[in-house]
Amino acid sequence: MRLTRRDLLRSTVTAAAAPALAPLAGPVTAALAAPPAGTAAAEAAAPAAGAPAWRHGLSLFGELKYPDGFKHFDYVNPAAPKGGVARLGGFGTFDNLNTVVAGVKGSIAGGVDLIYDTLMVGALDEVSTEYGLLAEAARHPDDFAFVTYRLRAEARWHDGRPVTPEDVIFSFEAFRKHSPQLSAYYRHVVKAEKTGERDVTFMFDQPGNRELPQIVGQLSVLPKHWWEGTDAQGRRRDVGATTLELPLGCGAYRIKDVVPGRTITFERVKDYWGRDLPVNVGRDNFDELRFEYFRDTTVALEAFKGDQLDWRSENSAKNWATAYDFPAARDKRVVLEEFPIRNLGIMQAFAFNTRRDKFKDRRVRRAFNFAFDFEEMNKQIFFGQYKRIASYFEGTELASSGLPEGREREILESVRDKIPAAVFTTPYTNPVAGNPEAVRANLREGMRLLREAGYEVKNQRLIDPKTGEPFTIEFLVSDPSSERYVLFYKPSLERLGAVVSVRSVDEAQYENRLRNWDFDVITAVWPQSLSPGNEQRSFWGSQAADQPGSRNYIGIQDAGIDALIDKVIFAESRADLVAATRALDRVLLAHDFVVPQWTYGKVRTARWDRFGRPERMPEYGLAAFPTIWWWDASRAAKTGGRS
Repeated sequence: MRLTRRDLLRSTVTAAAAPALAPLAGPVTAALAAPPAGTAAAEAAAPAAGAPAWRHGLSLFGELKYPDGFKHFDYVNPAAPKGGVARLGGFGTFDNLNTVVAGVKGSIAGGVDLIYDTLMVGALDEVSTEYGLLAEAARHPDDFAFVTYRLRAEARWHDGRPVTPEDVIFSFEAFRKHSPQLSAYYRHVVKAEKTGERDVTFMFDQPGNRELPQIVGQLSVLPKHWWEGTDAQGRRRDVGATTLELPLGCGAYRIKDVVPGRTITFERVKDYWGRDLPVNVGRDNFDELRFEYFRDTTVALEAFKGDQLDWRSENSAKNWATAYDFPAARDKRVVLEEFPIRNLGIMQAFAFNTRRDKFKDRRVRRAFNFAFDFEEMNKQIFFGQYKRIASYFEGTELASSGLPEGREREILESVRDKIPAAVFTTPYTNPVAGNPEAVRANLREGMRLLREAGYEVKNQRLIDPKTGEPFTIEFLVSDPSSERYVLFYKPSLERLGAVVSVRSVDEAQYENRLRNWDFDVITAVWPQSLSPGNEQRSFWGSQAADQPGSRNYIGIQDAGIDALIDKVIFAESRADLVAATRALDRVLLAHDFVVPQWTYGKVRTARWDRFGRPERMPEYGLAAFPTIWWWDASRAAKTGGRS
């Protein structure tokens, strides 16, 4: 399942608040639940004889929670007041408002996806389900060979023109042509075509891929007539180019104004066509959302403390432990709160670029894990808040552990000749340090692995005897705060004889170097949904290794991993999906492609106490700010500052 920028914005505040998470990963799929017989939706969408039934929602496995005709999601306040302003922070800068080329030809401004609607939208209290937004219904055959969406007749762009099948087809083709990540993600969609007055059908290249219907269901729909028109200067617009012209949307918000690189403000569309849909009741309650950008995280924190921002997600353990002892926090005008993360797993790690010869040997990569003293780092600079990551699906039931058993072992046996034999005999573990004796033992083991891989130490330098060249390693970072932990790691690698450097570049240069695979080691983050699927090909698949813009940063090209990704994608039950994902996880770990870092398991937030929220928060929504929160005038009056 792909996690979109909208997913992160609507459930964890702002994608820009955690720049390492920025282009993010992919949807889920569909066994559709039929509307109850006799309902208006069932009667209006009666299928032709022999055709698949029209459905109001999609579920990867099992039944939908919400029946046809439901009034609103359980976790919203349907009577939430509308009004007020929420001010959020972004990191870095932006030079683009075109979501099609986000991260490819410029840095996209936070929140831009809020001006668009998708065909379907997920519920924050279910795993792998979607309900109709632009689409009132969908249908597909039992073998998932295609999916047809029927658009709502009332769907309108902000200029009053209807949303049409031509818009959907234009949008699909634009993303497939100009977005490398989505091009790979949509590569199993053969074509999109108009098949009725309000119907669009997506044809797939093979049956059995249960996720594909919902993958296209998460398509952000763009206005074809606007993009094929001209701007105020009479210049023809180009959907494949960056722009700072305010784009036309159809969603709950429109862009009000922009100060390029610094600020973007969204205003709620009072006559939004979809405001009364069941999926939208109780959501999108603020009249304005403002994003202020900061190039320095310290300045952003001080802006929050100075009441220039309303909400902050804190990703620094040091700041969480030490930076919030100020008057407004002490007298509870600022509220500190942690929200559990239940809807995603994560791998955050030092990732090696295996396209470079020096990182091709697994023993070299494993040696660098032995040099990493996480325990001491956690104590010294993270205030003991973190735990070490030991899975590509950390924090979920999808994480492997122990030795493989049952269905997982059966799946691994089917690819035994393509995977490391150790997966059957040796559980994955990270080296443990934290005291001088353990550190020395780990460094000895690391040196043994490097010698076994063919390296030698001469004059305290790790040398490749074939070339006489020293082993150099450069860590590429874009966030200055990352330098602190890389510099902590550096002396340990130098004790192995490596020549270590740290290169800090701005966000644009960082993205360019990633697209060209121009790096040794980066800190990479792969968020995972609870229903992984086709996005795994972009993360670890052989075809993605040489595709600029993919998230296969490591450069993995491995037949065993490709086979296991297919096992995940074509799983026919939740139990098979879990077993196949654990098998994939186990094999990825066995290759030591990364040095896993750390995780916390909660979202740390700080907010000025000016907002209300539902009494029952969604299980998988994280903080869900600002999506289902609202402006509370009585609370705001007590905080002082703005009204």
